[in-house]
Amino acid sequence: MANFLLSRSRIGYLSLIVLTLIGVLGLRLADIQGAQARTYSAMASQEMLIISSAPAQRGAITDVNGIEFARSVAAVNVVVDQTLIKDPVRFAQIASPILHMAKAEIQTQVTGKRRWSLVARNVTPAQWISLKSAFASYNGSLSRANSVKKIFGFYSERGYVREYPSGNLIASLLGFVNQAGVGAAGLESSMNSTIAGTEGKYSYANGYRAEIPGSQQELITAKTGTTVRLTIDRDVQWVASQAISEAVKKSKAISGTVIVMDPKTGEILAHATAPTFDPNNTKDVALSLMRNPSVQDVYEPGSTGKVMTMAAAIEEGKVTPTSLFTVPYALKVARTTFHDHEKHPTQILTTSGILAISSNTGAIKVGQTLSNQVLYSYLTKFGVGSATGSGLPGESRGVLPNVSDWSGTTAPTVAFGQGYSLTAMQATSIFATVANNGVRVSPTVIAGTSDSNGRFTPSPKRDSVQVISSETAVKLRLMMESVVSAQGTAPEAAIPGYRVAGKTGTAQRVDDKCHCYKGYTASFIGFAPADAPRYVISVTIQGPQGIHWGGTLGAPVFKKVMSFVLQSRHVAPTSTPVKAYPLNQSELVRANAATIAKTTVKN
Repeated sequence: MANFLLSRSRIGYLSLIVLTLIGVLGLRLADIQGAQARTYSAMASQEMLIISSAPAQRGAITDVNGIEFARSVAAVNVVVDQTLIKDPVRFAQIASPILHMAKAEIQTQVTGKRRWSLVARNVTPAQWISLKSAFASYNGSLSRANSVKKIFGFYSERGYVREYPSGNLIASLLGFVNQAGVGAAGLESSMNSTIAGTEGKYSYANGYRAEIPGSQQELITAKTGTTVRLTIDRDVQWVASQAISEAVKKSKAISGTVIVMDPKTGEILAHATAPTFDPNNTKDVALSLMRNPSVQDVYEPGSTGKVMTMAAAIEEGKVTPTSLFTVPYALKVARTTFHDHEKHPTQILTTSGILAISSNTGAIKVGQTLSNQVLYSYLTKFGVGSATGSGLPGESRGVLPNVSDWSGTTAPTVAFGQGYSLTAMQATSIFATVANNGVRVSPTVIAGTSDSNGRFTPSPKRDSVQVISSETAVKLRLMMESVVSAQGTAPEAAIPGYRVAGKTGTAQRVDDKCHCYKGYTASFIGFAPADAPRYVISVTIQGPQGIHWGGTLGAPVFKKVMSFVLQSRHVAPTSTPVKAYPLNQSELVRANAATIAKTTVKN
């Protein structure tokens, strides 16, 4: 009995211990589930939480009417945790046709011990969905026993891909972005900090081998980049691009450029180059095609430079449009003989006639009325040797030797447009100065910017400077109308119903390889209507084969583009008659006789 009682007490004691332990465990469980639940949950969440960058959408680049030339659309970056990819070969086999990548390239990116590896950048959302579906289908086809062969460990990261809806239409101006989404050329590069925006942050929970659906949470909102509105008109750009492409192809030239400019505002309506490239696909594009030739390539202008010689001589009061000069075919200066482009007997021409037929020897004689310092000063006033202020990346200042370095043949060479170099943008600006009554306005392709809320801020007014008087500019414009007449070098630039003024250029081209003259630069620059200029258009063709005259190659391109601009901008036909200056002594005598006769009749 005593033993029984003792056993019973022991059982009671043990039961008490068990109950005590159960109570303690219960309290601990209640503490974990209640008081400390949030703490443990937070710890678990922190262990699973992944914080990633949210790339910013780049601002668009549009034409003057808001039509997009460049835009960013949503894309996906495919990344993997290499430690979770158990079958890299099979992964590559499935992903290759969907990502349009070589199997070997994919296999390299998914093999190794890195916890993060980029497989493909900027794939479309549709590609990402197809990729997930393909692996889900593959995993589903495996039995439970083969679960080790299932493919996990690949993820998506937000991104954007840059699109250029107009293809190569304006590539040399826009440039492009590199694989990292950073501007690599053109405006995309020079305005990258403005267009790029500011990236944000987001988090997501990383479960077993996959992102937990619906766990994404935005931490810092990405800020969309600023949209840039250009002064370019897409329709004018298209016509200019077609015209210069055809001219370059037909003449088998190295390259060509067309610039359309409003001389009063400096705004560029079109900026076309040929050949060009497609910014949507730059993988195999030569670096030479990615340049912007309008501001990066320099050339000797040739006869278009004679306009500055005439402007200086008239502004300085050394000549008038009707001053007479004896113009031989050949002229010797400082032991060097200069020639006109075609052989002719000695002529007596007016200053206007020298410009109309583009006489080199005549231009030399006009230049000889000026000192070297004065001629040099006018070239610098017109912008030769300094950047135009366009703000375009890589812009060259051109080459203008200091007057102290001029030799005995420099001045005569400069007088007819050689011995110095400029860019197509500088040449356009020179003629725009004449068209704008002697006021040079800095060219620009930027109309303004719009923030992420659509608020538009126009660009500041362009800098301007008076280069020559309005009286000299008016005289020059009338002289330049004779260039487009039947007696001038560019009758093919004439547009029925409108007064047109301009100047041809056919210059020897400097070859960088031999550092010698090899080939030609053909150009034509003009404006219309000549009596009240609205638009200036320059056409430059480098290295044409065979026929290389500016009037033959450049004038038709000018006519095609200017005709479209005048019509599309509803510019009324010219109503004022042309009172052309006499071009030679005979015409001058007849004009003077007619004037005397009219005066006699009135008296």
